[in-house]
Amino acid sequence: MDFVSGEIICIDKPLGWTSFDAVKRVRGAILRRLKVKKFKVGHAGTLDPLATGVMIVATGRATRRIEELQAGVKEYIATVALGATTPSFDLETQIDATYPTAHITRKLVEDTLKAFHGPIEQIPPAYSACKIEGQRAYDLARKGESVELKPKLLVIDEIELLEYSPSEIKIRVVCSKGTYIRALARDIGVALGSGAHLTALRRTRVGDINIADCLPPDRVASIIAEAPVEFPDDYLQQSNTISQL
Repeated sequence: MDFVSGEIICIDKPLGWTSFDAVKRVRGAILRRLKVKKFKVGHAGTLDPLATGVMIVATGRATRRIEELQAGVKEYIATVALGATTPSFDLETQIDATYPTAHITRKLVEDTLKAFHGPIEQIPPAYSACKIEGQRAYDLARKGESVELKPKLLVIDEIELLEYSPSEIKIRVVCSKGTYIRALARDIGVALGSGAHLTALRRTRVGDINIADCLPPDRVASIIAEAPVEFPDDYLQQSNTISQL
C-alpha cells in the first residue's frame, strides 16, 4: 500500500463506532506501520454510531478525493418502527409520543412510499451535524435548546418496501448525498397518519463501493500492519515532511 500517495480503505463500520472511530483506527495503524507521529486521514461521509455499513476512509493525498467520494449515490436498508416517535428520530432518545397504527396496511405503506420518490424537500433532524451560527445542531438539541433547520432539496432515486408488519417496516433507499434516513422515517410516519422512528440502518453502497468491498472492522489494523508498503518516487525528498501528510 502507498499510504502517502493515497489509499482508499473501505470498512464495514460496526454498530457503536463513530465515523471518527473509523478514521482513528486507520490512522493509528498507519502511524505504527510508517513509524511517524502524524498522518492525514479522513472519511468520505458521516455514518451515525447507531448505523452500520460502508465507511470510506482516505489516506495521504487521496484525502483530496473526499468530496468526490462522498458525492456518490448512497444505498441503505432501514428498519422503521411504526406508531411511535423519538426526538432524535432513532434510538438515541426515548419514545416521546405514540400514535395509532390499526389503519396502516401494506398497500397504504406502498402507496405512501411512492410519494417520496424523486426530488423532495427534507428538514434535517435537530440531532444532526448541521450548523446553526457555528454550532452543531445536536449540541444545541442535547442541551434542550430549540433547533430550527431549513429544508434541503435532495433526491430519492429508489425506495422499496422489503418487509411489512403492522408495527414495523423494512425499506431499501437509494438517495443523494445529504439524505437523513432518520428524517425520512419521521416523514413516512407523518404521511401514514401516525408516527415512526428508525430502529436499524445499514449503508450498503456509496457510489461504486458496495458492502462486499469493505474490510471487516477487526481486520483493518492487521491488514495495514501486514501489507507491503510502497512510497512515491519523491518520497526521499519529502521524507522530512511526511508527518504532515
